[in-house]
Amino acid sequence: MTTSIDLHRALADPRRAELAAELGAAVDALDASELAERVGLHANTVRWHLGVMERAGLVRSRTERRTTPGRPRRLWESVPDTPRDDAGEHRALAQALVSLVAGQPNAPADAESAGRAWGERLGREAGARPGRGLETVVGVLRERGFEPEADGLEVTMRRCPFADLARESPEVVCGVHRGLVDGVLSEVGSELTVAELRVHPRPDVCVLALRRRGARTASRSRG
Repeated sequence: MTTSIDLHRALADPRRAELAAELGAAVDALDASELAERVGLHANTVRWHLGVMERAGLVRSRTERRTTPGRPRRLWESVPDTPRDDAGEHRALAQALVSLVAGQPNAPADAESAGRAWGERLGREAGARPGRGLETVVGVLRERGFEPEADGLEVTMRRCPFADLARESPEVVCGVHRGLVDGVLSEVGSELTVAELRVHPRPDVCVLALRRRGARTASRSRG
């Protein structure tokens, strides 16, 4: 039987977590080439990650049934009865992943990059139109429990779902959240970008400051 430790190990690599998310959201089973195109990896790399995930019981594969000549594809899909962790195990997984990233030399940049990829996916799912970037960001943050409130180009977040982890490794957790917002804005074609994320200027409150992309260029030219 697959244990929580097996699942944690299988998802320790953010690329496998992304593959799991893609398969979970897919309507039909996908082959390695289709997954590779979606996540931006080589198909052989995807196949290796899928093998790790299959041994952990996260995904399963089957051979495509063909009615026409040609080599059948190997298709992959999520395992619907994968046991879900309780809240404590989810926190343990998040803590393990944060600790893994925090120990790397480029932790802040890697965290922000991972958050941006996550945000781009959420932006695609939101299907927002250009000109509604701020509204989309607020909606995404609200769905994830941040309790956001927009005032002009500032978004006040009165709750962080990962507050304990953020206190332990702010460069990782807050970097992910900053990247998430930038990823959403970029994906929906917004002219806005993240100017600053002020962490706890008031107790248990974070403030996200946005600015128009042209303003950043103008600001630098004046400097």
